[in-house]
Order: sequence, then structure tokens, then C-alpha cells
Amino acid sequence: MRVLYIKHDHCSPTGSVGERFAERGYDATEFLVVPADRYHDPGVDVSFPDPASFDVIVPMGAIWSAYDHDRIGSWLLPELELLRNAHERGIPVLGICFGGQALALALGGQVEAASRPEIGWHEIETSHPDLIERGPWFEYHYDRWHPPAQARTLAHTEVAPQAFAIGTSLGVQFHPETTPEVLQAWLDNGGDADMARAGLRPDDVLAQTRRLAAAAAARAHRLVDGFLDTVA
Repeated sequence: MRVLYIKHDHCSPTGSVGERFAERGYDATEFLVVPADRYHDPGVDVSFPDPASFDVIVPMGAIWSAYDHDRIGSWLLPELELLRNAHERGIPVLGICFGGQALALALGGQVEAASRPEIGWHEIETSHPDLIERGPWFEYHYDRWHPPAQARTLAHTEVAPQAFAIGTSLGVQFHPETTPEVLQAWLDNGGDADMARAGLRPDDVLAQTRRLAAAAAARAHRLVDGFLDTVA
């Protein structure tokens, strides 16, 4: 079994999600879209792998907005086509944050700026706690999706929908992959300033992440299991 991680930037490790896929016996391919030297100039040209070569596709998060075609359209539009192609072939997609927004766009939904950002550890309202637990989950987003017409919304906050399922695919707005190491990678690449602007102390958020790490990893593993065993 093979899983393709679409990593949109150099500072988004697969964390607890990647760990669980490995434990489930998946061989991983990580495809980097925007290399480190283009982080501030992300309009790169990309040739994506053939989704038919994989059993699962996992598009990860990103610092950009999924509607910012002027900056990232050179690779976003081909990625949307890849996700649409995979979904239509019955290849399961697990979209995480930006990846969930991209999945929504690929299948006919919309993405827009949220009324306010959600950053840090938050509990969510869930109608399917067997698949999408209440949390807390780590949030780090400024945008929100309107799900595709045939999708089932599974969870939400007052700011944004948090999960939808459609066919064999699942999109989540939060970051189940978050570990202290993942968060540190984000902080080292601009996340500290983002949190300060949101009125958060990065050191406090990192300390909280360390305290929650074991429970958060177990929760992320259950999410991957639920995705593989019930959605996919």
C-alpha cells in the first residue's frame, strides 16, 4: 500500500498522521511543491505524480490561501485536477487544513476568508464523534470552505466547518498531525509572528502542545484509523 503526501512547503512534517500510516503498513512518498528557496515566491511550476500510482492521497497544510490564484495558481490548479481525478477513480483523499480546502474546491465547493483566524488548541462540535472527535485539535487557519454539494458536514466551530466526507474522501480543517516538532517547524518559519498577532505567546502554545502531545497523537491515530476503515 502506498500513500502520497502532498507537502506544499518545506516546513509541514506529516507528524502523527504520517506515523499512523506507517504503523498501518503504508509506504510513503512525500512530494514537495514549494521548496524552501521559493517560500516567499511560491509560483512554481510543478509536475505532480500520477495519483493512480497510490492507494491514498494526503494533501497537507500551507501558508497560502486556496483562492490566491495570482500567487499559487501555477500549481494549485494542477493539484485540484489531481485531487478531482483521484476522487473520481475512488482513490481516497484525506485533506488536511489547506488540503481540505483544496479538496472542497476540487469537488465543487468554495473557499473564502473566515470571519477571524483560529490558531491554537480548540475543541469542536462534532456530529460524528466516532470519526471526528471533539478534540482538542490544533487549528491554524484564516480561511473556511463551503463544502461540495454532495458532502456531509461532520463537525464545525462557530468560525468554520471542520470536517466533511464525500465518497471515499475526508477533509478536515484542523491539523491532526501536530506534534511539538511540527509546531516548532511552523514557529521557525513565521508562525511565531502569526501567533503574536493573534495575541498568543508562542512559548506558551508550544508548552501546551508538549503537555497534550501523547493524547493528541492517540487522537490523530484514531482519526487515521477511522478514515481508512470507514471512509476510505
